Amino acid sequence: MAADLPYGCGVGSTHAVTNQPPPLAEYDVFGADAALVEAFHRYGDGNRSRLHELGTLAGSERAQQWAWQADRNPPALRTHDRYGHRVDEVEFHPSYHRLMEIAVEYGLHAAAWSPSGSPSGGTHATRAAGFLVWSQVEAAHMCPISMTYAAVPALRTDPEIAASWEPGLTSTSYDPGLRPPGRKAGVLAGMAMTEKQGGSDVRANTTSAEPGADGWFHLTGHKWFCSAPMNDVFLVLAHAPGGLSCFVVPRIRDDGSRNPFRIQRLKDKLGNRANASAEIELEGTSAQLLGAEGRGVATIIEMVAATRLDCVLGSSALMRRAVAEASWHAAHRSAFGTKLTDAALMQAVLADLAIESEAATALAMRLAAAVDRPGDPHERALRRIGLPLAKFWVCKRTPHAVGEALECLGGNGYVEDSGMPRLYREAPLNSIWEGAGNIQALDMLRVLSREPEAVDAWRAEVSDVAGSDDTPPATAESLRTALSEVEVLLRDAAADREAALRRARVLAARMAVLLQASLLIRFAPAEVADAFCATRLDASHGVFGLLPSAVDARAIVDRATPTR
Repeated sequence: MAADLPYGCGVGSTHAVTNQPPPLAEYDVFGADAALVEAFHRYGDGNRSRLHELGTLAGSERAQQWAWQADRNPPALRTHDRYGHRVDEVEFHPSYHRLMEIAVEYGLHAAAWSPSGSPSGGTHATRAAGFLVWSQVEAAHMCPISMTYAAVPALRTDPEIAASWEPGLTSTSYDPGLRPPGRKAGVLAGMAMTEKQGGSDVRANTTSAEPGADGWFHLTGHKWFCSAPMNDVFLVLAHAPGGLSCFVVPRIRDDGSRNPFRIQRLKDKLGNRANASAEIELEGTSAQLLGAEGRGVATIIEMVAATRLDCVLGSSALMRRAVAEASWHAAHRSAFGTKLTDAALMQAVLADLAIESEAATALAMRLAAAVDRPGDPHERALRRIGLPLAKFWVCKRTPHAVGEALECLGGNGYVEDSGMPRLYREAPLNSIWEGAGNIQALDMLRVLSREPEAVDAWRAEVSDVAGSDDTPPATAESLRTALSEVEVLLRDAAADREAALRRARVLAARMAVLLQASLLIRFAPAEVADAFCATRLDASHGVFGLLPSAVDARAIVDRATPTR
């Protein structure tokens, strides 16, 4: 009788699902990340409970559903209302608003700047840990969160302007929609610097700022990239009579009228699809001067520094999510009679990925901790040089790491249902945002030539570990050798500008890896630090899975695999 049944039905059906991992859901994203938990203990404000709450929400199936819906239902531009009035609004899926609401509620935007923060410090490191956790749910909506965080130190250039905006920016109430800032429970900030003819070369900008009789300036020009255009206030660069200057541009004026802010179109991007990135036109747009005329780049540089930190945190989050998915898959799937996580080749790849992820987390959290100590000259100097190094290296390593992790899932990883393609599309972005790799390398050269105290801070971090009696002799020797090689590069860079430009990327990569190594030697388990130093310090590491046979890959993989 079975022969009369349709093909694939009845007796002998092939549709029993076996040897598939369960979904990685309903777990604590924070608590399952040993490297992040340990970094929080070093630098955070001591309040773990909120991070465990956020981590549990981040690992929930409902949060993953919000992320899926926000990505699959990208924002839509509405330039006019039904009557023909220009409105320039962007509409988002409800799931995007839910993600934003959680991010603001947990203070991932600007609450770390609030005077009500922990008196013991650690608020920025704690916020960084939360940013790293929640970014693993859906990265795109973290753009407006990051820009709001970064706007506060720039606004403080003018205490009067800062006083008018900070209460709304640091509020933990998410209140979307275009209304006068004074009538909102919370506001968000953005920035618009680049133009189509200049990109990172903001000196090539053509947007003009004319002073008005009302005490405001009026801007005319365009901006090629303006992310999150529905935010309430933007920092914008434009040419005033005194030179390139920074301006504060509200979307809605205090009287309730709409400031001219023409959204021409939304970008159709590779990834980051839940976030609206726009091209805008400014036509007599009202703006307040922030800082002195002609000092626009110097004024906005604090905002850029903060968003660069978030690029490093965001990339670290993408890496961690990718490693979690790959190690979870391998722990629950068998091939050729063996659990994938026990297969020697797979174990080596997973361990190598875990090392890369842990090094990224350690460096990102170390730099976030430096923000908590602005009065400490060493911390301030380390942050200055560490940010371009970390932005260059960690963000550049992320696409490689995410791609390798995707491959660990085989064909399943290439399918949208796995979530890995979304991670992969997102992976290159942080390397581009706030200055691509060459911009970071050039910034590093600027530090080398003008800020010797920053180079000394980097040396102190690395040399202290290389000379410590607690560092294993073989590792210390590798570290000293690598440090000596970098010192040669530093001397060459100081003596020959052309040679420095040619070797800037090599130097940035080597210095970043040495900084990561120093952190892992101090704080990570020996198997993690030793494996990192054995494979990264000689600058030859390019392919994941080439760990020495003596490395305890099993211990490293176990440390990185989520549990629930």
